[in-house]
Amino acid sequence: MNKIIAIEQFSFNSEDSIVCCYGHFNLIHPGHLRYLQHAKTLAEKLVVLVRSDEELEKDSLGEHYSENERAESLANLHIVDFVIILNQITLEESVNLVKPSILVLGKEFEQGQPKQVELAVSTVLKQGKVVYHAGDISYATSNLLYGNVSDIEKKRIDGFKKICEKHKLTLQTLQNRIESISSSRMLVIGDTIVDNYVACDAIGMSAEAPVLVVKELESREFLGGAAIVASHVRALGAECHYISVVGEDAPRLMVDKTLKDRGISSRVFIDPTRPTTYKTRYLVEQQKLFRVSRINDHKVSVNIEQDIINELREKAPNIDGIIISDFLYGVITQKIIDEINILAKQFRIKIFGDMQCSSQMGKVTKFKKFDLITPTEKEARLALDDSESGLEWIGQLILNEAKSKNLLITLGADGFIAYSNESPLERQDFPALTVNPVDVAGAGDSLLASVSVALTSGANLIEASAIGACMASLAVKEVGNTPIGTNKLNGYLEIIFILSE
Repeated sequence: MNKIIAIEQFSFNSEDSIVCCYGHFNLIHPGHLRYLQHAKTLAEKLVVLVRSDEELEKDSLGEHYSENERAESLANLHIVDFVIILNQITLEESVNLVKPSILVLGKEFEQGQPKQVELAVSTVLKQGKVVYHAGDISYATSNLLYGNVSDIEKKRIDGFKKICEKHKLTLQTLQNRIESISSSRMLVIGDTIVDNYVACDAIGMSAEAPVLVVKELESREFLGGAAIVASHVRALGAECHYISVVGEDAPRLMVDKTLKDRGISSRVFIDPTRPTTYKTRYLVEQQKLFRVSRINDHKVSVNIEQDIINELREKAPNIDGIIISDFLYGVITQKIIDEINILAKQFRIKIFGDMQCSSQMGKVTKFKKFDLITPTEKEARLALDDSESGLEWIGQLILNEAKSKNLLITLGADGFIAYSNESPLERQDFPALTVNPVDVAGAGDSLLASVSVALTSGANLIEASAIGACMASLAVKEVGNTPIGTNKLNGYLEIIFILSE
């Protein structure tokens, strides 16, 4: 059965209830799927009304798929029953003919509606109801319940290649962009973390209490936090200077040695009142049992803050980009952010920021007028105090409030969405290419490092995001944070473009 029909072809069983959804659906990303899935639970038949090419061009959406391609993508979803393109008919006229019992609109339409939506809502309310709902928010995925790993991974790689085809990205294009990274001079600043992984053997349950008993086999330390961001930057060929703060303890020696071994010049200040952040993860095989963190997150002293600012001023004339990796452990103060903004304007330095938080204590929107910010969906919602609006709306609000040139909203197992706030506007979702990751701890760090250094070296947002998607995929394939270099990245791209044919 052809699901894509003209409005005059629409007919239905009078006993079936109908729910309608409406939008441009240029990118069928996880936010759209939540919206459609929720609508499907409300009635027997789901009819999707798709905005025409003519309408999108009037709204200056930017580059977009054709109305037929967008309709085809929707028709391929098993939850969608019919797709109608509104190319010769208004939304009001369409709902008058389809007569849905329910019209589902995103939560953002509760705050204000274009005239055509307002007229359609009035029409539907005469015969049914209007529901404002963006779908149920989830920060995990259930994809593995519906297919095996290899099939799901192949589908995602095919989707990635289609994105590259749409934007005319070839293997050679991306490899050329990776090669050009070597001309970039970067500075990374943020919280240093040492990650300690302890491999254990499960013995059983304690006889005294319901406690799991394990035997420690061996342990290994890895650089984490902003330090692994710097490590990725250097491994990709760029010059890199690193600024951070550590404690007067043994882990700082490991930090100093590893940075030196990786060819990263650094100025790591010692604060005796703040032990080096140390996170120990206990695991059996590849299964993490729990994590113990040693953290002191009070702000650095005024003296160290000034030392950091002095170091920034000294390095600024000779760098092209600054990456801030803020874990909210006290290194990145507002005064330091303000100074970075001043230096960026003075020396035309690109600035990139990531703030990792899981509570109300941090807001990524404090990074104002950056070239790129990379919050998770949860962090974006926390920054806006909005747990209900659609993902597309959240992205636009973050762009507007932070006045960022570019934005990546990361979605964990569902990949990420790239947004551009410059002309031409860009919106593109990228799938997570590794379906069954070994360790997801460093995915965001590798994404931030690779996209930032690619943008600094002349790549556009889509080129940089394609490189970042591959970096993140490689990062989650092994336990612990290991810098990913150009050879490994180029080899993975060749697998995707050549060996996956």
